[in-house]
Amino acid sequence: MIASFAAREVFVSTMAVQVVGVDDAEDEGVRQAIATATRDDGVTRVFTPATSWSLLIYYVLAMQCLPTLAVTAKEAGSWKWAVLQLGWMCGVAYVAAGAVFQLLRVTGTA
Repeated sequence: MIASFAAREVFVSTMAVQVVGVDDAEDEGVRQAIATATRDDGVTRVFTPATSWSLLIYYVLAMQCLPTLAVTAKEAGSWKWAVLQLGWMCGVAYVAAGAVFQLLRVTGTA
């Protein structure tokens, strides 16, 4: 998440490097490796539908753009509004993503 703060587009290549160890995010093998990635137990999938949907919800709602925060601070005349924007948007995104994750787990679609 922190790596994608520069821009949301960086998230895809970051996932490719962290999960597979390859920097070519367009390779079909990378997509397959991410889709089938498991936790340390070798059985539990990392990206279940609940995890994937909650991640998508987070990225839709969160403030993940440093240049936008800089512009907000410049136009507002202080960093107060930029920090407030960051906190509010990330907080709402976190709560919404958690709600989606729990909803999908309860309904059994996880």
